Amino acid sequence: MPLPVLHQDRDVLAVDKPAGLLSVPGKGPDKADCAQARLEAEGLRVYPAHRLDMGTSGVLLFALRRSAERELHRQFREREVQKVYVARVAGHPSIDTGEIDAPLAVLAGEPRSEVSASGKAALTSYRVLCRDDDGTSLIELRPHTGRSHQLRVHLCHLGFPILGDPIYAPPGVASASERLCLHAVELRCSHPYSREPLSLRAPIPFR
Repeated sequence: MPLPVLHQDRDVLAVDKPAGLLSVPGKGPDKADCAQARLEAEGLRVYPAHRLDMGTSGVLLFALRRSAERELHRQFREREVQKVYVARVAGHPSIDTGEIDAPLAVLAGEPRSEVSASGKAALTSYRVLCRDDDGTSLIELRPHTGRSHQLRVHLCHLGFPILGDPIYAPPGVASASERLCLHAVELRCSHPYSREPLSLRAPIPFR
C-alpha cells in the first residue's frame, strides 16, 4: 500500500509510517516489506535519514539525493533535529512536566534495553497532555538523545508503560491495545539545501 506523503520536494520526502511496518529492510525475505521498499516500488530512489521502530508510527524522513542524505545525517548526528512523540500510557503521572534522566544499556544477545548505571546517557522531557477516566494518560515526549527503545524504557522506568508494548509493558498493559501506542507526531530540521526551517507533522492515530 502507498504511504501517506507529508512533504516532498527535490531533496527530501517525508511520509507517515504506519505501526507494524519496518522503516528499512531487515534480514531475511520476511522482513523485505518496509517503508523504503514501498517508496522504491513507486519508482523513487530514497535514502533513509533516520529510522522508527517497527511498532512506532509517524513522521519518517528520507533524502532524495546523496548530498541531502549527508546533510540530514549530520543534523541527526549533531542533535540539531527536534523530535516530538506522543504515547498512550497506563496510569496517571502526578507531575505535569519533567525529565527522565536515566542511562540505558542494550542487553547482550537481546533486542532490549534497560536502565543501567554503566549505560550511555539518555534524557527525555515529557509533558502530560491529558489524564483520562479509563486510567490512561496521553503524554508528549521529547527525546534529547537517541538510544535504542529510549522512550519505551524511560516511561516504564517512570512507572507508566506504553499501551500495546509487547517487550516492556506487563501483560495487561501490553494486551490493552492492538498496536504500540507510540507515535512520532512532529519532526523539525533545516532543509538540507535551502537551510530553511522544515516542520513535519503526522496526525495522531490513537487517542
